[in-house]
Amino acid sequence: MRKRHIAVGAILTTAALLLAGCSAGSTDDATVNTSPEGKGKTLTLWHYESETSAMGIAWDAAIKKFEAETGATVKYEPKAFEQIRSTASQVLNSNAAPDILEYNKGNATAGLLASQGLLTDLDPAVKAYGWDKKLAESIQTTARYSDTGVMGSGAFYGIPNYGEFVETYYNKDMFAKYNVAVPTTFAEFEAALATFKAAGITPLAESVAEYPLGQLWYQLALSKATRQWVTDYQTYTGKVDFQDEDFTFATDTIKSWVDKGYISKDATGLKAEDAGTNFEKGVNPIFYSGSWWYGRFVDEIKGFDWGTFLYPESDMAPGSSGNLWVVPENSKNKDLAYKFIDITMSPEIQALIGNNGGIPVAATASDITDPKSKELIDNFNTLTARDGIGFYPDWPTPTFYDQLNAGLQELVNGTKDTKGVLTELGDEYAAGVDDLTK
Repeated sequence: MRKRHIAVGAILTTAALLLAGCSAGSTDDATVNTSPEGKGKTLTLWHYESETSAMGIAWDAAIKKFEAETGATVKYEPKAFEQIRSTASQVLNSNAAPDILEYNKGNATAGLLASQGLLTDLDPAVKAYGWDKKLAESIQTTARYSDTGVMGSGAFYGIPNYGEFVETYYNKDMFAKYNVAVPTTFAEFEAALATFKAAGITPLAESVAEYPLGQLWYQLALSKATRQWVTDYQTYTGKVDFQDEDFTFATDTIKSWVDKGYISKDATGLKAEDAGTNFEKGVNPIFYSGSWWYGRFVDEIKGFDWGTFLYPESDMAPGSSGNLWVVPENSKNKDLAYKFIDITMSPEIQALIGNNGGIPVAATASDITDPKSKELIDNFNTLTARDGIGFYPDWPTPTFYDQLNAGLQELVNGTKDTKGVLTELGDEYAAGVDDLTK
């Protein structure tokens, strides 16, 4: 379902770091016309969102608004995600490049294209439209790239207009039945788990063959970590010690929760789909995973009331911006492309994203009318306001997603203890980073 967010995230730091000899093209001296005349012109646009998704609905409305405001015609060409990913370098280096397209965030994707000089430096447009003032610092990380394509610094090469993050879904009916309040501290969270287990219920819907146990493990580490810890881990700017108190706390806690029956040992054979559907069926009252489940739960959960909350007593959580609008260097209508991006950042279009199950990055709170959508977006805004986007645990190296799942399976099975698991993960992380940076 949403494994793409994890699997693609796992390769975000691969190829771009190997391109230290390349540098991206710059348009620092470009003059941006924020009121472009589009009469007689055609803007070619690619994206891969379905027409019924929050982004698909909002961007269709943005196209209509753009055409009405500029007089230009939009030639929208729907593309599959894999179609864009696999051909981007060739197509964007030709006359067949679109004027604007949706592209995946990260070093091995948007960063790679930027380092090859295939994407337009958006700094002049960012300054002209003020997009940086609408994007939280942690959201800007995946929009900015260095000359070698590493995210987090340098010029803007893409603009996201939606986000994603990981939070706690809970069964309100089961919480009420067992007199469990929404926890606001780690101690209260553990007390809630104990209450459900005492009633014969395994509280956490989990899977170890895939996410989300790796997300929960990372969340536990984030609850103790600093922003510098995240930066060092994700961008190799400092020493990463897998035996530190943050990783140790996370791993010890997972082991404790397995031993106490809060997480079933059977989860080693389950996938994300199994964990999600167990929550939908009311088997487990708590499911810690991504905002991408929200729309599905709205559609499919009919037997009980449910809600969401941020993991208690933690300033950070896994998450990132959504994918990016990028403008190819070969775009023939850059000012019109910038105008379209600005329209997708407008309150009207941001509200459409929010009221259809997405997470807008710059919506006006009063424009979100659906209660569950409001709760979801409020949680995201709370997170970004405190610079709480921690990215994902598997992003640093191409193989770490599978390595993390394998390590956690050993932990849950009891074949390795905390020190053994962390030693193995630390060695694999270090080897992966060495491959990328040597």
